[in-house]
Amino acid sequence: MTEVERQQVTALGKMLAAERRDGCADRVTDDGLSAFLRQWSAAAGSAAHLPAVQRAIGWLVGYDGMTLAERDQALAAAIEELRSLFQASRNAPETPPPPAPEQPAAPRRTAPRQTRNRAAQMPKHSLAELDLDARLEQIAHADLRLVSGFRRLGVVTIRDLLYHFPRRYDDVSRRRSISELQVGAEETVIGEVTDVRTIGTGPKLRVRVEVSDETGSIEAIFFNQRWIAQQIKVGQMIALSGKVTVFGGKRQFSSPRWERYTPDPDALLHTGRLVPIHPLTQGLHENQARRFIKQVVDTITPRVPDHLPPHRREQARLLPLGEALAQIHFPANREQLDAARRRLGFDEFLFIQIGVLQRKRLWQQEMGLPFTIDTQVHAELQRRLPFQLTTAQHRAISEIFADLQRPSPMARLLQGDVGSGKTVVAAAALLQAVANGFQGALMAPTEILAEQHAKNLKQLLSRVRVPRKTAMAAGEVYQQADWRALLDPDDAAKLAEIVAILGMTPEEDMGGQGVRVALLTGSLGTRERRRVLEGIARGEIDLVVGTHALITETVQFAQLGLVVVDEQHRFGVEQRLRLKNKGCNPHMLVMTATPIPRTLTLTIYGDLDVSVLDERPPGRQEIRTRRISRSEREKAYRHIRKQVAEGRQVYIICPLVEESEKLELPSAEEMYERLQREVFPDLRVALLHGKMPAREKDEVMRAFRDHQYDILVATAVIEVGIDVPNATTIVIEGAERFGLAQLHQFRGRVGRGNHQSYCILISDSDNQQSRERLAALEQTTDGFKLAEIDLQLRGPGEFFGTRQSGTPDLKMAQQGDTRLLAEARRLAEAILNDDPELARPEHHLLRQKVAAFWAEALQAG
Repeated sequence: MTEVERQQVTALGKMLAAERRDGCADRVTDDGLSAFLRQWSAAAGSAAHLPAVQRAIGWLVGYDGMTLAERDQALAAAIEELRSLFQASRNAPETPPPPAPEQPAAPRRTAPRQTRNRAAQMPKHSLAELDLDARLEQIAHADLRLVSGFRRLGVVTIRDLLYHFPRRYDDVSRRRSISELQVGAEETVIGEVTDVRTIGTGPKLRVRVEVSDETGSIEAIFFNQRWIAQQIKVGQMIALSGKVTVFGGKRQFSSPRWERYTPDPDALLHTGRLVPIHPLTQGLHENQARRFIKQVVDTITPRVPDHLPPHRREQARLLPLGEALAQIHFPANREQLDAARRRLGFDEFLFIQIGVLQRKRLWQQEMGLPFTIDTQVHAELQRRLPFQLTTAQHRAISEIFADLQRPSPMARLLQGDVGSGKTVVAAAALLQAVANGFQGALMAPTEILAEQHAKNLKQLLSRVRVPRKTAMAAGEVYQQADWRALLDPDDAAKLAEIVAILGMTPEEDMGGQGVRVALLTGSLGTRERRRVLEGIARGEIDLVVGTHALITETVQFAQLGLVVVDEQHRFGVEQRLRLKNKGCNPHMLVMTATPIPRTLTLTIYGDLDVSVLDERPPGRQEIRTRRISRSEREKAYRHIRKQVAEGRQVYIICPLVEESEKLELPSAEEMYERLQREVFPDLRVALLHGKMPAREKDEVMRAFRDHQYDILVATAVIEVGIDVPNATTIVIEGAERFGLAQLHQFRGRVGRGNHQSYCILISDSDNQQSRERLAALEQTTDGFKLAEIDLQLRGPGEFFGTRQSGTPDLKMAQQGDTRLLAEARRLAEAILNDDPELARPEHHLLRQKVAAFWAEALQAG
């Protein structure tokens, strides 16, 4: 490889790596990756003809039509191909090393060779003698280099290989006679080789193969594949598949697939069928790997045990598992492929639903703390509110109150769009906990959000009088008691001290019947923190608001009755359970401001009942949203200056923290410097990004909230921010870099006051998916509608921006397939109704599969 070729390949590799880091969203270049590859190939000269480069580009054919998982696998394989060029050049010495006559050099024993030696010593067996958990190197006559290649992909056993699904299928099943071939179409032809010639040398070498049948002849051209001339001989019958092109006025195939033809149509593997394209890596060649997989599939799948009993399989109209695995690798036709996908996707949904439903049943079987709903206290709360509750809020509160009265602990998700009023619903539930003599806890993902929640709860509950009750054990009747009269002087003094620390006025304390709300964060002083912790342990504090600090060992509750978790997807399952374990099976309410499609709700939150706030409180103005190009940025700056002149504040969001050589996008740091020095030198500009220390981030947000700054330049860290009613404009630079749900969350930072608010999206991207995403945001403010669009465009893996902790990884199921998910849930419920523990012999395999599936999910999360 020459230095010029090295530079060209390096540039290609950097672009592919950038695309993969970007989540395979096909937006690293404005025109998409496929267009970039065409432009690069035209300009790269001889570098484009290197065999490894051709293989790499071959992986990426049809990139814009692949799923995200397929794109990631294709990029990984392509990058590995390019790396092989550099590894080969490093390993090849410029001159042979001189011999060492004194003594022979000791053989170098590398780890790969040791692995190969161990593999060579492993007992070999025919496939008919091996089970699903046998290692690939145990297969008699298995090529050890092939086995090593699969091992690099994490495919170690026969079972792994069966679940190493194709990433796509090339349909070359239409067989025609040569005279019927259509230019521009993907065609398959079978004929006799009538001529083979090698033409040219070096990068311009090509092999010309002429194939004829009774209707005519056609040429197939193979570039830089000299070995083709040794493999294809005159007189052979071969099958060719590929796109028919025209050169010099003649039809031809350019680098088609080919294989020797036998009269048995089922013997065709690489052509004349739906050809599976499996994920590969260095050392795995497509045809060789496909032959090996076919050998394993044909021998093993008839013996694969099915974890679903026959009557359950028939009930759900599913293929047998072995047949589905055979058809997913080598489908007979499109119908069989669809049936195989349905079975394997159904299995993944079924494993998820059994897992979450078992978790839900275990939760519901525990003895909880039934509340008695105090209607007078709730009516008093509503009288004190400065607004009327929406119908959706009333409905959610009724559903929560019904749960709180049951003897089993509540497990409910409160799902509401930005500004839908979740905090008031949570306050109503927490108030009932206090009225029943229990404590409540609210956990938020950031300290400043916890501070905002504490402030809001104090405002909502400050004038609500709550007659105290003595909380008894689960199942016992609550007794009204004049608890304050029972306090001794020391306890009364400590209670007065807590009231003072919490900053409650006598009007708010109301003779001990006011709700005592404490904020527990890392910024509390040592003495105050110790006293607050003591007040929580003694039951003197009713509601505790904090971050993950709430689940530390130092926090002990006297009688925790209700836990509220805000922005659940930012906490892992383990954190949620640790907070739950602070009490005796307290009720739990989980909140999220991210509108989630029903399919994701059932998948991620399938163990929770769901309440939805699908109304906006009256009086909230719609945020005007508009997309502009970078060249129109000055218009946005004029708008910002006008808003600041009227006393308003502005957010400017950037996708990057620091400047990037690869991406022509403004970073938060350079945007901050430019705005402060050149554009708005007379205004107060602040900077906020995720690399700043947590305390510094909180200080900047507090200062912005208190109007010490006019403009806040930030990264995605602002997505879960605080309430700044005076902020009326948000400008999002490089808007195409964010998901639709995330853009909607950003937009929710404004529109929280009485002033008209605006969202300005700056993007020059011509990528179709990006245009659709931004157009949808311009046209609707309905978060649930946007969530469905986002799921369709980007897939579940990117829905939250990062992978949900403990969320199963789906290889075959499509999150958008609501019908299949619902069918899987129905079957899961039917199975668990008959056999809650999956203890019956016919469910033995199913229990193992569910356990393995969730173990893998938790390990990956």
